[in-house]
Amino acid sequence: MSYFIHTVLVIGTFLLMEGVAWATHKYVMHGPLWSWHRSHHKKHPHVLERNDLFALVFSLPSILLIVLGFELSGWAWLKYVGFGIMGYGLFYFIFHDIIVHRRIHIPYKTKNKYMKRIMKAHYVHHETHTKEDAEAFGFLYAPKKYAVGEDQTIRRKY
Repeated sequence: MSYFIHTVLVIGTFLLMEGVAWATHKYVMHGPLWSWHRSHHKKHPHVLERNDLFALVFSLPSILLIVLGFELSGWAWLKYVGFGIMGYGLFYFIFHDIIVHRRIHIPYKTKNKYMKRIMKAHYVHHETHTKEDAEAFGFLYAPKKYAVGEDQTIRRKY
């Protein structure tokens, strides 16, 4: 397989993962597995929360695809799909856990319109503390209705 195809598989999987993450967040996390996700919608003094189990669950397909891609001849393309999932997980961790929720404390203040928009959408999502009536389920994309003016500062509300 060519480098072009490998790159398309990684980037395509990465982009597809936003849709998978959105649907999983809306229909699984705010559905049957609310018992895990609820911990993420409450302020708490703990370093870890039950919601962190999702990171372990979501890493399994990536690990499995990468291993299978290396181990099965003729199926090498699977590892690039696995790398795309892994890349999305890395971006999710940086955006969600470090930048938005400040679980690792680094100084960060953005003037970037895109970052302000996705951060505002995530904070709007957290204004709801129940599994119903939430909005803004994406992680790396937010509709324009969450746009923030250049002079506005985004602040956590919880």
